[in-house]
Amino acid sequence: MITSTANPQVKQLVQWQSEAKARRRDGVFVVEGVKMLEEAPADRIRDIYLTEELEQRLWDGKSEREKALWSKIKQNGYETLSFEVMKKAADTQTPQGVLAVLERPVYEKEEMLAVKNGFFLVLEDLQDPGNLGTIIRTGEGAGVNGVFLSKNTVDIFNPKTIRSTMGSIYRVPFLYVESFADLLLEMKEKEIVIYAAHLKGEEDYDSFSFRTGCAFLIGNEGKGLSGSTAAAADFYLKIPMEGEVESLNAAIAAALLSYEVHRQRKGRN
Repeated sequence: MITSTANPQVKQLVQWQSEAKARRRDGVFVVEGVKMLEEAPADRIRDIYLTEELEQRLWDGKSEREKALWSKIKQNGYETLSFEVMKKAADTQTPQGVLAVLERPVYEKEEMLAVKNGFFLVLEDLQDPGNLGTIIRTGEGAGVNGVFLSKNTVDIFNPKTIRSTMGSIYRVPFLYVESFADLLLEMKEKEIVIYAAHLKGEEDYDSFSFRTGCAFLIGNEGKGLSGSTAAAADFYLKIPMEGEVESLNAAIAAALLSYEVHRQRKGRN
C-alpha cells in the first residue's frame, strides 16, 4: 500500500490531474469514481488505484455490480492507497476511493466526417470545463456523431470536464483542429450544412430541417463566435427568448439544438 504523498506514482497522478501539458505528453487521462471505472474501456486502462476501504467492500461484495467491478479491477491489477494519499491524488473534495489512469483515444477527421448524414458540434474557444463536459454528455444523448474543438478550447481531459461527461467521454468521437476554416470547408464539400446560433439569425432554430448532414457552431461563453467562424456558416438561426435575456449558456444552447436534431430524426412532430 502507498502511504506517502511523496511517492513518485502519487506525484505523477497529481501532475496528470492538474496539467493538461503533462496529460498530452504522456497520452493519458485520469478518471475518478466507481461509475467512471465501470464504464471505462478495459483495453485503455493503464493503472487502477483503490483505498483499502473500497478494496475490502468490493472483496466482500454481494451484488452483481460489485462482483463485476471487482473482476474488472483484478484483471487489470491495482495499487492500494491510504485515504490521505487518495485525497491528495484525487481532484474531488470527497473521493469515492478509486482512480484509474487511461490511455487517450485517438480519432481521425476523415472517419468522423464519413458518417452518412452526420450530426456534429463545432466548439470554438470554450473555456468552462463543466460546459464542455455537459455538451459532450448531452450530445451523446441526442445522437451526435462527433465533436470538433478549436485548439484554444479547454482540455477535454480536464478532471471537471471528465466528471461532467458522466462516461460519455468514452463514447463520443472528438478532435481538436488547428484550422476551423479548413474543417468547415471540408464539411461543405461533404454536403454537411453548417448552422450558427447568431444575433443576425431571423428564423427560429426549429424552422430548419436537420435530417441531412449538419453541424452547429457554438462559440466562447463570453465572446460568442469569432467573425471568421460565424461567416463560414451556411445559415444563421436564432433561439427565441423572452424577457430581457440576450443569450443562453453555451451548453444549454447546444442542448436545444442537439435535441431538435434528435426530434426531427426520430420523426416526431
